[in-house]
Amino acid sequence: MSHTYKIIELAGSSPISSDEAIKNAIATANESLKHLRWFQVVETRGHLEEGMVAHWQVTIKVGFTLDPKA
Repeated sequence: MSHTYKIIELAGSSPISSDEAIKNAIATANESLKHLRWFQVVETRGHLEEGMVAHWQVTIKVGFTLDPKA
């Protein structure tokens, strides 16, 4: 069986960690998209306050299979 994939770009954020920012983006996407299969980190950024990391933002590409019935 062959698959067709759609790829979208998302940005997730978190004050905790870059991993948490990724998880937040995927969890939100999973609420409205079906068949999520993989992700790729494209960019990682952060906000600094008083020389400390205060917030993470991670841009990811997410791939999911398209429903053949759609």
